[in-house]
Amino acid sequence: MLPDQDGPSGGGGGVKEDPAVSVFREYIRLKTVHPEPDYDGALKFLGRISEELGLPMKKIEVCPGRVVAIMTWTGTNPSLKSVLLNSHTDVVPVYQEQWKYDAFAAVKDAEGNIYGRGTQDMKCVTIQYIEAIRRLKAAGKRFPRTIHLTFVPDEEVGGHKGMESFINHPEFKKLNVGFALDEGLANPTEAFTVFYGERNPWWITIRCPGSPGHGSRFVENTAAEKLRRIINSFLAFREREKQRLDTSECFTLGDVTTVNMTMVHGGVAYNVIPAEMDVSFDLRIPPTVDLQEFEEQIKAWCAEAGEGITYEFAQKFMQQNTTSTEDNNPWWKAFSSTCKALNMTLEKEIFPAATDSRFIRAVGLPAIGFSPMNRTPILLHDHNEFLNEEVFLRGITVYERLLPVLTAVPAQSGEE
Repeated sequence: MLPDQDGPSGGGGGVKEDPAVSVFREYIRLKTVHPEPDYDGALKFLGRISEELGLPMKKIEVCPGRVVAIMTWTGTNPSLKSVLLNSHTDVVPVYQEQWKYDAFAAVKDAEGNIYGRGTQDMKCVTIQYIEAIRRLKAAGKRFPRTIHLTFVPDEEVGGHKGMESFINHPEFKKLNVGFALDEGLANPTEAFTVFYGERNPWWITIRCPGSPGHGSRFVENTAAEKLRRIINSFLAFREREKQRLDTSECFTLGDVTTVNMTMVHGGVAYNVIPAEMDVSFDLRIPPTVDLQEFEEQIKAWCAEAGEGITYEFAQKFMQQNTTSTEDNNPWWKAFSSTCKALNMTLEKEIFPAATDSRFIRAVGLPAIGFSPMNRTPILLHDHNEFLNEEVFLRGITVYERLLPVLTAVPAQSGEE
């Protein structure tokens, strides 16, 4: 056992800490933070881990300067489809002045809470995969299906130079994936949240042209009047969706469409009525919504607001694939039955934001978003992100039990 590296101020004193916790804290200290993530540092760290585990690691440059690392534990029947354990190496920026500790020091307090950017999103899961495999290999275990661990860049900035590029790369095809695990969210209750689909992110800008003029006059047909009507339409829809969420006992955030106005542009001077004004919205649309009908609604709002209004998308994801959580699905049955044997309560949801799972599902592969963090407030992207070491260690045990069952799922049609 390694000593707690913080000493008394970190809540450890002379207490020994689990070696897996030390590895987790080491990974948190790597500044893989945007806008300039230390991807080289992460690859060096993962290279050392691969040597410790005795697993080969391949590095694939999917875009200039963007490398996906792949560790492989070959199964006893490698012709079977593999199990993919995916995680991203990058983390979002921090407002350090809002943190009680250095966001990249991985300080552990007296309660065993480890603070740092990435403790929940998602360096915990990366190390839980690794440490579960370390335990299984140390016990001399072998399984029929191959396990691939992928460590991808750029998830936090859309995944376009990470998983989206990798999924179309010949090296991904070679992995012969049958089922994938990726990140989920913490759950503040005793339950664990499992995500089987995601909302589609649409980032849209509405451009409202109008008559320019002097700021002292009542000019007709101004851009601002059109802009106001557009904003009213979008925000009225937002309020209706919020009411649906607030009044339903069945809905979670992933079941409704969220709308948020994020940017407004227009104007050159106080006394000049602008010839154009733009407004941008962040929309997150659940897979139950007819996307063509929804875009027709947007067109109708634009037509009602005035002449000449146009829109364009900065992002428009159209895939609505979800992963089966029916008891007759062999992958879900393996996953859920193992969790049940561990006395875990699962809450199935649509992920409210976006992860790399959407690219995996888009090519027709089943993927479950799951981060084994219960009794934990959701703090991804927030100040003072933390994870308790006991919750972290429990997560390793969960994967230690899950992997043997998932890799033993019987051959399905077309596999042998």
